[in-house]
Amino acid sequence: MSAVLESPVVATAPVNYLLHLADNAVVLGQRNAEWCGHGPIIEEDLALANMSLDLIGQARLLYSQAAKLLGDGAHEDTLAYFRDVPQFRNYTLLELPHHSPLVGYAKSDMDYATTIARNFLYSALMVPLWAQLQGSADAGLASIAAKSLKEASYHLRHSRDWLVKLGDGTDESHARMQSALEHLMPYTQEFWTQSALEAEAAAAGVGLDWAQLQADWNAMLDDALAEATLQRPASTGYVTQGKTGLHSEHLGFLLAEMQSLARAHPGAQW
Repeated sequence: MSAVLESPVVATAPVNYLLHLADNAVVLGQRNAEWCGHGPIIEEDLALANMSLDLIGQARLLYSQAAKLLGDGAHEDTLAYFRDVPQFRNYTLLELPHHSPLVGYAKSDMDYATTIARNFLYSALMVPLWAQLQGSADAGLASIAAKSLKEASYHLRHSRDWLVKLGDGTDESHARMQSALEHLMPYTQEFWTQSALEAEAAAAGVGLDWAQLQADWNAMLDDALAEATLQRPASTGYVTQGKTGLHSEHLGFLLAEMQSLARAHPGAQW
């Protein structure tokens, strides 16, 4: 009698973990795209637009992977455009507008130092994360990680270069970069508080505890700040919980703009 060969178990990342990664990418991609036509110089206008496309491309791959697992007509567009604020799992850091709390004499609601600081803090996390996820037991996620690592490495290099230029530049650029870091650093606490979706992915062997990346992140941050002659702010206070669906008031406005066309013409194909 011939032996019956059992099909190997194929590891798949939990849907909510894929959505977390995808939501991070699409929300930051949307935010950075807001600089299109408003960059401080034309090269930066193009650079941020290209980085937005990188992030949206990552989101598409991750949403498609999640849609395969969900079935029932799920699609990358339904996941990006037809989910509401409590269903999004992105870090709160990524949905914030491009400025610190505005004061009465502010000349603009778009501060480039805030954008650069956020891109640096996030990409310094994602480079080691994508590197680790290349070894994920989920082959699809591992493939996405390999592609995304190349893009995140460029994003990190770009934001670090500007962090140093602005921090070690004029008195005003130094002050604005320091202020941006002081505003954003408390939001990075969310990186290191493991959620249920991250624990599930780690237990399945397809993800990891993001706290494992904290030493690498700290080293990159301290090295860049030293070169930029900036002080590392405290990261204390309320710990945001965007990855569990608890968001700031800003995400609703961002999604309203991002999703308006798709919701006005549901089912349309472009």
